[in-house]
Amino acid sequence: MLITGLSGNEIWCLAKKEIAPGGVVVGNSVYSQGLVRGLTTGLKTMAGGELTEITQLITEGRHAALLRMETEAREQGADGLTGVVTEIKRINSLIEFLAVGSAIKRSGSIPTDRFFSSACTGQDLYCQMDAGYQPLHFVMGNIAYALGIGGGIWAALKTMSGGEVDSISGMVNNTRHQALERLEEEAKKAGANCVVDIKTSILPFGPGVKEMVLVGTASHNPHLGNPERPYTSELTGEELWNLTDLGYQPLRLLMASSVFALGIGGGIKTFFSSFARGEVDSMTKLIYQARENCVNRIRKEADEIGAAGVLDLKLFMHEMMGGMIEILAIGTAFRKNQAVANASALLPPQAIIRDRSTFFSSDLDQPSLAQSLKGGSLEK
Repeated sequence: MLITGLSGNEIWCLAKKEIAPGGVVVGNSVYSQGLVRGLTTGLKTMAGGELTEITQLITEGRHAALLRMETEAREQGADGLTGVVTEIKRINSLIEFLAVGSAIKRSGSIPTDRFFSSACTGQDLYCQMDAGYQPLHFVMGNIAYALGIGGGIWAALKTMSGGEVDSISGMVNNTRHQALERLEEEAKKAGANCVVDIKTSILPFGPGVKEMVLVGTASHNPHLGNPERPYTSELTGEELWNLTDLGYQPLRLLMASSVFALGIGGGIKTFFSSFARGEVDSMTKLIYQARENCVNRIRKEADEIGAAGVLDLKLFMHEMMGGMIEILAIGTAFRKNQAVANASALLPPQAIIRDRSTFFSSDLDQPSLAQSLKGGSLEK
C-alpha cells in the first residue's frame, strides 16, 4: 500500500517527468541536551561569532538523520527523495535531529543509475527539471553563533546615541555568508553547478545561541558551464521557469544585514511620544536608514559579480538583545544567458497551484509535521 507525503498535484506533476510516488521516509538522530548545555555555557560566547563546536554538533546530527533517511529510501527500492526537510525537536532533556521526505521512483526512459534527493516540492521539482535543472542532492550550510558579551558591551555604549553597531553588523554578515559558502561546498562535492530552491532559517539553539541554516537542491544545468562557485537561488520553481523563459539564469543568493541600536535618546523620545498619537520621527529615520544600508550592500555585491539585477528582494526585521534591531535583506542576482531554455512552452496549472493545509491544532506541532510531509519551505 502506498503511503506518501506527496499531494495529488505533486503526483500529477512528477508523472509528467516519468516519476512515480513512493512512501514517506524518516531518519533521525538523538543527542543529550546535557552535552549541548556544556558547550553553550563556556567562555566561547564572550567574544561573539561562530561557536565551532556547536556548529559541528548540529551538522553531525542533521547529516546523520539525512543519511538514515536516504538509507531507508534505498531499502524501499526508491530512486530518489523529494520534499526533504531537516528539523530539530526537543524531547524533555534530549534533542532530536529529524529528516523527512517522500521517496520517488523513476520510470520510462529516464536513467535510474543515480539516486538523488531534493528539498523541492513535487511542483517545484517539475518546474526546475522542465527548465533544465537536474536534481543531484539535498544540501545544507549552517553556522551556530552568539552575539557575545563583548558585542553587548559595545552595543550598550552605542545605545547612547543610536545608529548602526558596525562590529555586530560585520559579525552577523559574516555568519550569513559563511553558511552560504558551506552550502556551496556541499553542492560542489555533489558535482553540481547550481543550488536552487534555497530556504533560509534562523533558529534558537541553547542560551544566547542561534543557528542559521540554508537548505537547497544541488543541481546541474548543462547550459551553466562549470563555475568556480555554484550558482545559487532562492526562487520558487515557477519563478525559475519564468526566468529561464526570458533567457536569464540565477547568479547568486545575496544576503545583507544591518544591526542598529535604537539609542537611549531614541528610547526616551519613543516613550514620551507613545502618550500621544503621531509619527515618532527618530524611529522612522533610524529604521529607514537600516533598510537603506541593507539594500545598498545588496546593490554593491550584485555590481561586483556582474549581475544584470536582483529579483525577489525581501526585507525582514527582528529585535535583538540590548535594544538592537537587525534588518536582513535576501534576494537573487541574475544575468542574461541565451543558452538556457524550457522544455515546455507553458506551465500546467498543477505546477503553479500551492497545496493548502487542512488540519489545524494549537495543541500539536501539526503545522511543522504537515510542512515536513509536504516539503514546504522553512520559516525565513
